[in-house]
Amino acid sequence: MEFEEKQGLKIWWLYLVTAITVLPTLLILIFQKDGEALHQFKKMYYAPAFAILLPFLIIFLIQQNQLTLKINTEGISFRYFPFHFKPSVYQWTSIEKAYIRKYDAFSEYGGYGVKTRLWFKFKDKAYILNDKNRGLQLEFKNGKKLLFSSNKIDEMEMFLINLKTRYKIQAIQ
Repeated sequence: MEFEEKQGLKIWWLYLVTAITVLPTLLILIFQKDGEALHQFKKMYYAPAFAILLPFLIIFLIQQNQLTLKINTEGISFRYFPFHFKPSVYQWTSIEKAYIRKYDAFSEYGGYGVKTRLWFKFKDKAYILNDKNRGLQLEFKNGKKLLFSSNKIDEMEMFLINLKTRYKIQAIQ
């Protein structure tokens, strides 16, 4: 019995914003008076093309990140590729509470991605990779907190309820 979810950070609008900022620079270089800039542009070979394409490449690489969250009778494990090569595993014995809660990504954590809670609450970390407002909150016995966003929150909630009733796991609220 296992619940698994894979999700990534999908920020399609960042391509649009980058294109809007790069396009004027490119147009100035190409259509500058006297054609001097275009002549120098041709002499530099691939450097300008690389400088224009680099932001798009960085965005593409960011979007290749993938969070894999697994919940089973043993505990909860997650891996955020390419930053975690081995999954981080938390046993149910080390978790004080596990529950689904509403959150606000911007006011609580300052946006999307891997975030630490605002206002110097360093023991509270979140993996927010979508624009939904509900996720799995874990509170550990050592005082740390961990939040995971989810695209399949209803399925996860049903799985946690089933896990709690079948295996009598006290940490699940």
